[in-house]
Amino acid sequence: MLGLEIMSGSAEAMLTMGLVLVEAIALYVGYGALTGLIGSQVLDVVGGD
Repeated sequence: MLGLEIMSGSAEAMLTMGLVLVEAIALYVGYGALTGLIGSQVLDVVGGD
């Protein structure tokens, strides 16, 4: 795959956890930015305050 087959089980698990954490942070920041950019426009369309 990515040359990760030579890593031990613990190292591979740590890498997987790190990648999942980075992905979660990226999604959190991206969703926050998207909400900030178009949130008020969506509320206006659906009739929110």
